[in-house]
Amino acid sequence: MTDCRPVPPAAAAVDRVIGGGARQHVGSFRFWFETQAWEWSDEVAAMHGYPPGTPAPDTERLLAHKHPDDREQVADRLARSIAHGEPFCSSHRIVDTGGEVHHVIVVADRVTGADGAVLGTAGYYVDVTGTLAVHRRETLDEQLPELYASRAVIEQAKGALMLVYGVSPEQAFRVLSWRSQETNVKLRTLATRLIADFGTLSPFSAGARSRFDHLLLTAHERVEEE
Repeated sequence: MTDCRPVPPAAAAVDRVIGGGARQHVGSFRFWFETQAWEWSDEVAAMHGYPPGTPAPDTERLLAHKHPDDREQVADRLARSIAHGEPFCSSHRIVDTGGEVHHVIVVADRVTGADGAVLGTAGYYVDVTGTLAVHRRETLDEQLPELYASRAVIEQAKGALMLVYGVSPEQAFRVLSWRSQETNVKLRTLATRLIADFGTLSPFSAGARSRFDHLLLTAHERVEEE
């Protein structure tokens, strides 16, 4: 990210595709390195079990919401983010106030000031709990022709997401659908761009996850829609 413009809240169309309607599946967040203050959208608050308008808690409270088996790795990832000015990105589980477990992917990039200094990190929580079965029938009807015509490249893009984020095929497709809908770029076009970008990465090298996050969030800027 090149400036401090607010991260937009998830659009209604995003939730329509990712499958729900009743629950928001994508929400935005910010984390400021100097003050270690968090900001979150109502969608992220809802993932944690809080009503709309609830301010984001401090880091200690947020970590308390992490699944016990994931808490240490999330804390370590956040510490590295602060120490090195890196985006905070992770795949982990959170436990909401009602005890329900949510599987989330945190996709983020740097927030920089006018002078280029890194001020924090911002991006999205994507709730990938469940399977493709939660997609609405009409949404699938809209996308099936393109899916059949573009199956190979979409499967490759899903494979890249599965490798980087450690998620299932259904969850990878959910993330790909989210970016397609939010950026108004066809699945096939977005998948083709991501595969080309993925070829520039060493997926097991240090920092590969944060670099892939950046590519995922900016892929639409490097495509020419058909």
